[in-house]
Amino acid sequence: MTTLIILGILGGQEILLILIAILVLFGGKKIPELMRGIGKGVSEFNKAKEGIYDDHEKKKEEEEKKEVPK
Repeated sequence: MTTLIILGILGGQEILLILIAILVLFGGKKIPELMRGIGKGVSEFNKAKEGIYDDHEKKKEEEEKKEVPK
């Protein structure tokens, strides 16, 4: 959602200027490595997020089993 907000604030010219600045700073050969690193970071974040969600669901199910009257 924040991406949509940022894109709403930034126009096409601003985004183009940012992309050119990245190209100048990192060079054409470093950009794929940079993107690959960002992709791995996002992937690890999503795995961790799913792990936390799964742990929370397991705890919730265990608590529900304990609360079932006999």
